[in-house]
Amino acid sequence: MLTGDKIETAINIGFSCRLLDQEMEMFIIDATSTKEIYKQLQEFNEHDVEIGLSREKAVVVGGDSLGKILQAEGKNAVLIDLFIKLTDSATSVLCCRVSPKQKAEVVRLIQKSKQGITTLSIGDGANDVNMITAANIGIGISGLEG
Repeated sequence: MLTGDKIETAINIGFSCRLLDQEMEMFIIDATSTKEIYKQLQEFNEHDVEIGLSREKAVVVGGDSLGKILQAEGKNAVLIDLFIKLTDSATSVLCCRVSPKQKAEVVRLIQKSKQGITTLSIGDGANDVNMITAANIGIGISGLEG
């Protein structure tokens, strides 16, 4: 789920639409520095190996952290690899406080890292247009937002 909502709001929405449940192991990436984001991703990936398949996992990432991950280049490109590795093992991924540009970048990142998959984006407002057009299949819902 890619949303402009705050982390707390997105988590509540995740529970109400059953994208999340109380039994899930939840990993929240909310650091603001590249170094701290790296530490969180490393820690969560190590913990993920420890819990293995015993529990479903959810990844929740804030917009500031996601921005640094998406812009990672050179020696920091490992952030992208760690992020993809963590999200691969997750049942649900929530990206919060995401800008319209970041929504499209996430779709492109998934397309690039997972060759041959088909991406689907569904949105209900103008802030979703970039994401909808970046996906292989884009659906715009008309009517009142929310």
